[in-house]
Amino acid sequence: MSTVERKQRLEGLSEKIFLDRYAWKDADSNNAKVGDVVLVLTKDDPKFPTKEVGEIVERNGRTVTVKTRSGELVQSDVEKLTLNIEKTPEEMWDRLASAMASVESTPELQEEWTGKFRSILDDWKLVPGGRIAAGAGASEELTLFNCYVVPSPKDSRGGIMQTLSEMTEIMARGGGVGINLSSLRPRRAIVRGVNGSSSGSVSWGGLFSYTTGLIEQGGSRRGALMLMINDWHPDVVDFITVKQTMGQVTNANLSVCVSNSFMKAVKEDLDWELVFPDTTDPDYDTVWDGDLDKWKADGRAVIPYRTVKARDVWHTIIESAWKSAEPGVVFMEYYNQMSNSWYFNPIICTNPCGEQGLPGWGVCNLSAVNLSKFYDAENHDVDWADLATTTRYSVRFLDNVIDKTPYHFPENEANQRKERRVGLGTMGLAELMIKLNIRYGSPESLEFLDKLYGFMAREAYLASSEIAGEKGSFQAFDTEKYLLSGFMKNITETYPEVGDSIRKNGMRNVTVITQAPTGSTGTMVGTSTGIEPYFAFKYFRQSRLGYDEQFVPIAQEWLEAHPGEELPDYFVTSMDLSAKDHIRAQAAIQRWVDSSISKTANCPSDFTVEETAELYEMAFDLGCKGVTIYRDGSRDVQVLETSKKEEKKDTPAVEAAAPEAEPAAPAVTASAVGAAAPAPQVSAVDKQYKKRPQVLRGATYKINTPFGMAYITINDLDGIPAEIFLNVGKAGSDVFAMAEALGRVCSLFLRYGDHGEKVELLIKHLKGIGGSGAIGFGANRVESIADAVAKALETHVLNNAHDDHVPAPIAATLELDFNEALSAELKSSVPAAASADDGHGGHSAHSHATASRDLCPSCGSASLINIEGCKTCSNCGYSRCG
Repeated sequence: MSTVERKQRLEGLSEKIFLDRYAWKDADSNNAKVGDVVLVLTKDDPKFPTKEVGEIVERNGRTVTVKTRSGELVQSDVEKLTLNIEKTPEEMWDRLASAMASVESTPELQEEWTGKFRSILDDWKLVPGGRIAAGAGASEELTLFNCYVVPSPKDSRGGIMQTLSEMTEIMARGGGVGINLSSLRPRRAIVRGVNGSSSGSVSWGGLFSYTTGLIEQGGSRRGALMLMINDWHPDVVDFITVKQTMGQVTNANLSVCVSNSFMKAVKEDLDWELVFPDTTDPDYDTVWDGDLDKWKADGRAVIPYRTVKARDVWHTIIESAWKSAEPGVVFMEYYNQMSNSWYFNPIICTNPCGEQGLPGWGVCNLSAVNLSKFYDAENHDVDWADLATTTRYSVRFLDNVIDKTPYHFPENEANQRKERRVGLGTMGLAELMIKLNIRYGSPESLEFLDKLYGFMAREAYLASSEIAGEKGSFQAFDTEKYLLSGFMKNITETYPEVGDSIRKNGMRNVTVITQAPTGSTGTMVGTSTGIEPYFAFKYFRQSRLGYDEQFVPIAQEWLEAHPGEELPDYFVTSMDLSAKDHIRAQAAIQRWVDSSISKTANCPSDFTVEETAELYEMAFDLGCKGVTIYRDGSRDVQVLETSKKEEKKDTPAVEAAAPEAEPAAPAVTASAVGAAAPAPQVSAVDKQYKKRPQVLRGATYKINTPFGMAYITINDLDGIPAEIFLNVGKAGSDVFAMAEALGRVCSLFLRYGDHGEKVELLIKHLKGIGGSGAIGFGANRVESIADAVAKALETHVLNNAHDDHVPAPIAATLELDFNEALSAELKSSVPAAASADDGHGGHSAHSHATASRDLCPSCGSASLINIEGCKTCSNCGYSRCG
C-alpha cells in the first residue's frame, strides 16, 4: 500500500463514523451485493441500536451474511443494512469539491475551483462541517448549515407554537437551534386575555426541551437546543436553577446573557433591577420582540418586578455552574460591541455549543482547517505558505455553501443573503503544538496562539475581501460602520492591509471565523478536536467484548521511538492544565475570532465556588465572549505509559466516609406504601413492611464500576441490611438517576417481610448482571452497578458476621454535602506527585482521575463524556451538538 493510500484509509471508530454520518447513502438497501462494505445492525434496539462495519460475504434473497471487521459473521435482513454509495474519503471529497464549485458563474471557474477545493480536502487538510459533508451533492433536503437561531417567541400561545414549529422543522433537517426566552413574560404575570397568570418563560423552555427529546428519538441526526435568558428578566434565577429539579429541562444547554452593566454591579456590589415591558402597552403584541434596549429607546414603559443584589444572582450562576457545569455565561453586550453586524443585526443567542452567536433567523455554516497537517518537519515550524493557501480557499468554499444549500424558511435565506455569515475554524491544534514541542497553556503557547490565529484571521479576511471584489459584498455592508466594530478595530490595527483591502474591495462575509467543537469530525480524522488539548493519551473504549485500550497515535509513536522514557511535558491533557490556563488560551484565540469559541475550562475536584467566580470574572476581563467550566469527574484522564498497564484493581473497602444525607423521597414513598396496604391483605408475620426508625447505622463502600466510582451506603436494621443508597455519576445524568432508583427499589425490597432472607435473595439476583463492559479482574471484576451492589452486600454481611464494621455517621441526621465527601475521595485518589503541581499539570505517568460517564443515546454504552461543552460518545462518536 502506498503512503498516500495509507493516509486516506480509515479504520475502527473513524471508519464507522464516516460510513454512518458522512458518506453518501444508497436509499435502496435492496441493492446490496456480495463484496459491499456496509454498516450492519447488530443490536436491534429502538433506543440503543448498535452498528458494526463489515463486508457482505453471502446473499440469499433478502438475507445477507456480513463479516464484521472483528471477524464475526452476522446474518441480517437487507433492511437492517446501511448501504453507502461512497466507500472511501476520496469519493466524498470528489463529491464535495464538485458540489461547492458548481455555483461558480462559468464552466471555466467551476473546473478551476473543483481542482482547488479538491486539493484542500485531500488528506483532511480542510474538514467540512458535518452538515456539509453529509448533504452537499447528496441531498436537496438536508440543510448544509450547522447553526440556527430563531427569533425570540412572540409572547402569546400562537407565537410560542410558531417558534416550536420552526424549531422542529430545523432540527428534523439536521440543524441545531438557539432560542432566547427573554421575550416571554415572567411567571405569575397577568394574562388579560384569559383572566389568569403566566406560567413563565422557564416553563415554556421546558416545552422546547421536551420536543427536542422527541426529535432525538426519531432519527439519526439528534436535536440540539440552546436556551438563553437575559440578566434583566424576572425569571432569571428560576432559569439558572431549573436543572436542579429533575425532569423540567433535560434536552437543552442553558446560558445566561450577561451585560457589562451587570458585571459592573457585581464588582461594585450594587443593586440590580429585574424588569419587564409593560404588557398593557397597546402595541405590545406587535412591537415587543425581546430587545429591551430598543423598547426603552422607543420611549415605552418598563415595569420593575423586584430589586436584588447583583452579586446574589451572580453567586447563583456560579454555584450552579460549579455543581453541574450549567448554566454557561455569554457576555452578550460585549459580544455585540465586538460584532461586525452591530449596526444592522444584533446577536440575540448562540447555537447549542455556544461558538456561534447569531441574530434572529441567523444561520452559519462551519468547517475546520486541520492544523495537524501543517507541520513543516524540515524547519520544525508551521508550513505557513500552505496554511495561507488552505485558509483562503476554505473561505471561498464556505461562501459557496450559502448559494448551494436548500433553504426551508425564506427568512433564513433573506437573512443569510443580507450578511453571508461563515465560520471557518480549526481542529488538530493540540497535535500541532505537540509536534512543535510547545506546551499548551504555557506563556510560550500564548505567544504562539496569538501568532497562529492572527495569521489565519488575516488570510481569511483578505480572502473574503478579494471575493467581494469579484462577486460583491454582503447586502448590508457599510464600509465605515463595518470597520467600527470592536473586532475590526483590533484586526486593522495589527494588520492595516486588511482595512485597506476592505475599503478597496468591500467584504463578502459579515463574519468569517468560528471555533466549533468538531467532536465527531475530529474523532473521524484522528486528531485533537477543536482548540482543546487532548482529552487523554490512553483510554478505554467499550465494545461488546468489554474495554478496549485505545491510544492517541502521536503519543504512541513517541513512546515507541523512546522506549523506557516518559512523555515530555509538552504532551499535555485537559486535566493537566489549570483552569486559568484554559481561560488564558481561550482569550488568546478569542482575540482573532470574530464569532465565538466552544471551549471548556477543566477544573480539579477540589475547585471551590470562590475559585469558579474568579475564573468567570477573569474570562470577562480577558475579553472572552463566554465561559463554561467542567469540574472533575466527567473526564477520564490517564497518561499513556511505555507498556500496557493492568486496569486498576479497586477492592471494595469499608470506609468511614460519610454517606449522603437521606433523601426525602424514599421516606415519603415508604410511608405511602405502608399506609396504602389494606389491613386484611397484610400478614403481620411475613409481609409486614419494616418502617424506618429515626436512626440507622451502617457503612459506605467505594467500588469502581464501568460507569465510574460508586459509593454504596448500606444501613442496618436489627443488624441486617435494610436500606441502600447509591451514588454513581454526576447529578442529573441518566446513570445517577438509574442508580438512585436501584437503591430505592432495593431498600423497599429489604424492608418488606423477613428481610434477613431477602438479603441473600437480592445478592443472588443482582450478582453477575452484565452490561456493555466490565472493569477489574478476578474476584474484583465488576460487571455493572447491580453487580457492585451485590458485592457490597456480600462484604457487608461478612463484616456483620465478624462485627468489624467501621462505624458510619448517622445517615438520618447527616448534613455534610455528599459532593464534598466525594471530592475529598477523588482528591485523595490522585498521587501526591500530581497534586503537588498546584493544578498546573506536573506530568506523571501515574496521574489519573476517576471517570464518571453517562449512557450514550445512540449506542447505549457508558461512554458519554463532556467535551468542549458538548456531550460526546467515545465509543460511537455520537455528539449532542452533531
